[in-house]
Amino acid sequence: SQNFSSANLANEVAEEKFCETTIGAADRRVGGILKVLIETPYFRVVVVDDADTVEICGALKNIVACGAGFVDGLGLGDNTKAAVIRLGLMEMVKFVDEFYPGSKLGTFFESCGIADLITTCYGGRNRRISEAFVRTGKTIQQLEKEMLNGQKLQGPFTAAEVNVMLKTKEMEKRFPLFTAVHKICIGEIKPNKFLDCIKSHPEHIPKGAPQYANNPIPWKPSISLLQGALKWMRKLRY
Repeated sequence: SQNFSSANLANEVAEEKFCETTIGAADRRVGGILKVLIETPYFRVVVVDDADTVEICGALKNIVACGAGFVDGLGLGDNTKAAVIRLGLMEMVKFVDEFYPGSKLGTFFESCGIADLITTCYGGRNRRISEAFVRTGKTIQQLEKEMLNGQKLQGPFTAAEVNVMLKTKEMEKRFPLFTAVHKICIGEIKPNKFLDCIKSHPEHIPKGAPQYANNPIPWKPSISLLQGALKWMRKLRY
């Protein structure tokens, strides 16, 4: 099988602005032929044999872009958005590893992975409509009609499909960002609760640390400890 997925906003490709694309081809000979046919001086092509991961990245990035749009709609800033993009990437890697074993980590560093994720989280329709969803209070369906001429948004649909897979394996808690995006899109939770859903993300817990049912942090810093740390930081400044 062959799959295309990359940071390729259509209008910029049409304007012949430089970009990269990834072709996933199980048969590298076929991939090589496609590269020769498609590549131009401004449209560079990289061929990988990890075709499934290329395709799945193209779907999962839309869920993360919805989360980035929620952040923009809530006015939470670039630091929060960067955190959401990172956590989203980690969930993408974990999801592919769990459901499609044999994938290659390096594929996530091609244009189909992190590059496409960043582009979609800043310039794609999933981000734009998710921001409007928060700011206007309108439903996703209303915004599809108004902003996409009735076309369907990929992020909410993909989030619903992924949630079925996670529920089947009782893995929703391991993917809090994917789960939160789905629940917000269907109206189960409010967008302003988005950050609450990811503040205790598994990625924030030290590997091998004990986890507790009501408190994922195994210790609480004392006032004296915090004061000591503050004094130490002040010394570093001078």
